[in-house]
Amino acid sequence: MQSAALNYKLIKKIKDERFDVDLINEYELLIHIGARDLQVGVVDTREDRLLLLEDFVFPSLASQEELREVLIQLFDDHELLTAGFWKKITISFKNNRFVQVPEILFVEESLEEYLRLNARFDPEKDSVRSVTSKRSGAVTIFTVPKVFEEWFLGLYPNVPITYIHQSAALIEGVIEVSRRRGDNPLYIYVDRFKLHIIAAREGKLIYYNQFVIKQFAEYIKYIMLVLKTLNMPQESSQVVLWGYIGRNSPHYHEFYKYISNVVFGGRPKFLKFAYMFDEVQDHHFFDLYTMYLVGR
Repeated sequence: MQSAALNYKLIKKIKDERFDVDLINEYELLIHIGARDLQVGVVDTREDRLLLLEDFVFPSLASQEELREVLIQLFDDHELLTAGFWKKITISFKNNRFVQVPEILFVEESLEEYLRLNARFDPEKDSVRSVTSKRSGAVTIFTVPKVFEEWFLGLYPNVPITYIHQSAALIEGVIEVSRRRGDNPLYIYVDRFKLHIIAAREGKLIYYNQFVIKQFAEYIKYIMLVLKTLNMPQESSQVVLWGYIGRNSPHYHEFYKYISNVVFGGRPKFLKFAYMFDEVQDHHFFDLYTMYLVGR
């Protein structure tokens, strides 16, 4: 049997012909880490252009250490990820160890106390970090496994690293989209293993939560629950959908049976995409793209 460290699979790679390895010092590297997947993006910061997108998956792993071993193998095999001269590196984690606090109430010294309200963590194994979302006025407090911090510090000793959480990226992206709209739909992001639901009105965050999904019926259940909680009529409220659902998939048709006013979200306006990215559906990888917004 193949060792865990070798079990990863590249399922999507798109590279802009403008990518120039000699200009990496002008590029921001985006690393988006999940329990069973990894997305990589490279953005030319001079013109906010996405130059590289990669999507990897790996099997269920028993521990953070096993995940780290998979990533070490993947990075060692990769032609770019071990380069040490990026302009900036942003690393995002997908996990349920997070909490959001209004910025006006945030006290830096109380990070662990905030997080304990919403999650269990081990201070011996987890660092507690925070990131401020300028658009939402919220501070996301979350954990980063110390084994990852140590590894990335050794891998990129001379590059500034910013750690963020998936929820912060999605919230910033939705608020940016909501500012361009005149209506107030419900926004959802379907990840491979979770459902994220967000509401924003007039550029302000109204609601965010994530739900673990074990069977398809739960998607509909949680969406209906949130619509009711927010007093949004099921028959007339629009739902904007991003994520890992195809336009012709059975799952999309099930969505449409229960929520007739569902539309796919588009690519963000704050990034430029060359023609080769047209093979990716516009509603895919929204959480990777929106990593680039956090802190800006």
